[in-house]
Amino acid sequence: MTGVVIEDPARPEVVSGLPLADLLAQLGPAVRVSAAAAGQGRSLDAVQLQGITLDSRAARAGDLWCALPGARTHGARFAQQAADGGAVAALTDPAGQEDCERAGLATLVVEDPRAVMATAAALILGRPAERLRMIGVTGTNGKTSVTTMLHRTLLELGRPSGVIGTSGTFFRDTDGHDHRIATVRTTPESPELHGLLARMAEDGVDTCAMEVSSHALVLHRADEVVFEAAAFTNLTQDHLDFHPSMEDYFQAKASLFLPGRCRHAVICTDDDYGTRLAAMAQERGIPTVTYATLPGRPADHRAEAITFDGFGSRFVLAGPAGARPELRSALPGRHYVANTIAVALLLDAVGIAPSEAADALGRAATVPGRMELVSRAPVRGVVDYSHTEDSLQQALSTLRSLPDVQRILVVMGAGGDRDRTKRPHMGAVAAAGADVVIVTDDNPRSEDPARIRAEVLGGIPADTGAEVLDVGGRREAIDRAAHLARPGDLVLVAGKGAETGQDIGGQVLPFDDRVELRRALAARHPAQDDTTPQEAEEC
Repeated sequence: MTGVVIEDPARPEVVSGLPLADLLAQLGPAVRVSAAAAGQGRSLDAVQLQGITLDSRAARAGDLWCALPGARTHGARFAQQAADGGAVAALTDPAGQEDCERAGLATLVVEDPRAVMATAAALILGRPAERLRMIGVTGTNGKTSVTTMLHRTLLELGRPSGVIGTSGTFFRDTDGHDHRIATVRTTPESPELHGLLARMAEDGVDTCAMEVSSHALVLHRADEVVFEAAAFTNLTQDHLDFHPSMEDYFQAKASLFLPGRCRHAVICTDDDYGTRLAAMAQERGIPTVTYATLPGRPADHRAEAITFDGFGSRFVLAGPAGARPELRSALPGRHYVANTIAVALLLDAVGIAPSEAADALGRAATVPGRMELVSRAPVRGVVDYSHTEDSLQQALSTLRSLPDVQRILVVMGAGGDRDRTKRPHMGAVAAAGADVVIVTDDNPRSEDPARIRAEVLGGIPADTGAEVLDVGGRREAIDRAAHLARPGDLVLVAGKGAETGQDIGGQVLPFDDRVELRRALAARHPAQDDTTPQEAEEC
């Protein structure tokens, strides 16, 4: 697939424009125009807004620039840079007002500019989400897999579609051209998000699958997007550096399933959070379907007769009224069976029956960096994004169940500047599920890598039966795993998936687990035949 890279920020080529006075009127009385702007001798009707940005470096002619308070400084400090780039107006809070006025920007002031930023973006860009069929996916694990599988299945069905999430933004236009846009966050900030949606709508995209993180829901990034269907995959410990409790984390996820935010709900009830959320969604009047892969869990749809099929699996989706389509998961494990069901039910919610989607789903639904097989023999090599206790446990138990696996060697760590409480739990899970555990650096960011590794190692019991090694450099750790592996073994490199960089001390250095593992295994264990894994194609 040939990609056309669009430089950030992605914007539509044509915007009709919105008078500043119209925007002010539609934002409501909480937003006021500063006295300095009103007294500049120019009519607010004459100020035509052509775009919106949060980045002062990306400001263009006719932009509304959003100046928000930050953790270290106020964005308004960069008002002159935004004005020099062409911004004509600013949206800020009282603390940023003076800097924006000094830069000559017509200044809109509100106590919480983040809460109205998405509405401003939607209005300026012509409400692009309403011109697309939006599908949202939330949950601790599985968001990237489900959205990527949705996107690829829709492309297989001949429907121009897009996907927004952790791996970036991808879409195929009506001319069959593929576009890729690098994005920083799982769910982009609202000006960027609505710019992406406007560009997709302009290029004829029919459906957009989007990851919706808990951060995005709390911080208003996904406001002004109504999802035709939304899915909940699961909830396990993560992001407790942001959320004060698991209950707060759950309520953030649950806020997606409100009238006015989604029209249909697809909820996995393999955990109690899903069961609780399904009842909440139904009480709120949202048409809801549930699914489960674990026996004894209440659900409308469940996986039955699961069998191995190469590196994936086949199963029957048993549903109401005796419907029993056979589906194939292209990747192994119960969690990928669950992801496949989520895709099938989301497509059903937007009018594509599981029987119609089954073949396309079985062909297309692989995900870069998610259970990605990079070497088959004599040592199997797998790269997976499992970066939480639950996802690592699922990955290891899945790989353990594969036929003809001798030992499992796992290379893993934990990210810096993130939830520290999960680190010892991840170490314990690794030691329980693997024969050899090599604890290494993930993305240490601003933290001391050795301290992170020590906290992971601290969760491993002294009497563990696993061989445990502490190897700081990630490349060296992967090389050590390849050196220790024997024919019939499997090496799992966990935590970073399809990421192509490693954040060390605030500097992102080129690093791709897939490339490194493939290189290390090829050097130590040359393939015995010409068969190489099908590399996951970027979508």
